[in-house]
Amino acid sequence: MIAKHRALLLIIFAFGPGRVTVFGGGEPVAFQQNGNQIDVSIGDRPFTTYYFDPKIAKPYLFPLRSAQGTVVTRSFPMRTDIAGEDHDEPHQRAMYFGHGSINGFDFWGEAAYPKWSDHSPQTFGSTVFRTLDLIRGGPESGTLRATFDLLKPDRTKIAEETQAYTFRGDENSRTIDCEFTIHASEGPVEFGDTKEGTFAIRVVKGLDSPPGHMVSSMGATGEKAIWGKRAEWVDYYGNVAGENLGIAIFDHPGNFRHPTYWHARGYGLFAANPFGAREFTHDRRQDGGYTIPEGGSLTLRYRVLIHHGDFREAQVANAYMEYMQEK
Repeated sequence: MIAKHRALLLIIFAFGPGRVTVFGGGEPVAFQQNGNQIDVSIGDRPFTTYYFDPKIAKPYLFPLRSAQGTVVTRSFPMRTDIAGEDHDEPHQRAMYFGHGSINGFDFWGEAAYPKWSDHSPQTFGSTVFRTLDLIRGGPESGTLRATFDLLKPDRTKIAEETQAYTFRGDENSRTIDCEFTIHASEGPVEFGDTKEGTFAIRVVKGLDSPPGHMVSSMGATGEKAIWGKRAEWVDYYGNVAGENLGIAIFDHPGNFRHPTYWHARGYGLFAANPFGAREFTHDRRQDGGYTIPEGGSLTLRYRVLIHHGDFREAQVANAYMEYMQEK
């Protein structure tokens, strides 16, 4: 599914506006930066764009596409002209990282859309871009890494966050390896027990369940059997614009509280959330909260797999086993 690395790679690095030119066979990955966004192409075809405008509450990727170019994520609220899309939960962008309670502030919702949250406008935090640390294309992969400040509404800094993404692709699939590190640089950082988190994708209408399907690594199907349960991976699959395809999130085996809980909804949201034990189990004796001590950090890793065919045809379970065995 993912080609082996060649012995010789020719890569040109760039750390500012402009194009990263890449040479080599297979499926090259290239980046084009334009202000507060970076376009990602795989095999000379558009794949996604990374947005990190400080005016927006959090960074996100939009849209995600299959190897055939089919868009697999919802366009709202970034675009409002797509026929048939739901215009609910506007803070649920195409792909993002955020949690609903960090030191008591909401980094999942957005102050621009207060009616979609139980919180007052004074409780919304924001993930604000600080530096672009790495933008590197290559003949078989490409990597982005950026640093952000987690800010209270009064712009006081709570912590730092590093986001890193490695993109790969072949003729049938696209993968993104995602790494998120929270640095407790300003004092302890407390993740509260809430279902509103944490690494999330909002899929296109055709992958909602129904008309699409949800399945987990435990063999569970549908929202009732998957929401709030623990699993190594969850896959949404169906027919979109005439293409049978799916998109899965893999929980890294080294992650905190692996296998993770899933905030997975039939209306098209699915998110890995290791912090919501009480809300997911409805057991008041449990507490999924976690505190990073001052000076410490917490890293969470995930793989996103966009595949052709359903989860059986794409051998998603085998793809996860390969992910587990990688160093």
